[in-house]
Amino acid sequence: MNARLQPSPSADTTRRVMSLNDIDAVLAIETQAYSFPWTRGNFIDSLAATYLAEVLEDDSQVVAYFVAMAGVDEMHLLNVTVAPHRQGQGHGQRLLDVVQAHAQRLGLRTLLLEVRRSNARARALYLRRGFVEVGLRRHYYPAPQGREDAIVMSLALPELARPDTEGGHVLV
Repeated sequence: MNARLQPSPSADTTRRVMSLNDIDAVLAIETQAYSFPWTRGNFIDSLAATYLAEVLEDDSQVVAYFVAMAGVDEMHLLNVTVAPHRQGQGHGQRLLDVVQAHAQRLGLRTLLLEVRRSNARARALYLRRGFVEVGLRRHYYPAPQGREDAIVMSLALPELARPDTEGGHVLV
């Protein structure tokens, strides 16, 4: 049997809202992780638009982050990134849990994202998490040889139950 244990996130890993003070650390991860990273302006504009944006810190260092935008019925995950040297430790899954929880608290029905067709590792994670491929955005991402397609993936979110005054539960 071949089993590989992966380290779990440190007990010291904390999550908090992303601020302008985090942009340099986030950009450092972004440029390590992607050939065509988001720009400083992309992150500043997202924060100015009050998109949902959080970071994970370990030992006071940013190791992962996400940016998401709430819509009418859906949460659109715009960017989720884990520092390359910290991948495979559960940080990406933790951030997906956080985004999903935010969406459910807002009463949104769907979590939507795009992923590069070539990003097999991320696509596999999303499929394991229950996402389904629902579309294709042709020539969506810049690539070394022109443009690359994005696979659109969607996750149906169960509605959260809340207690009613009689001790039962009511769906919101």
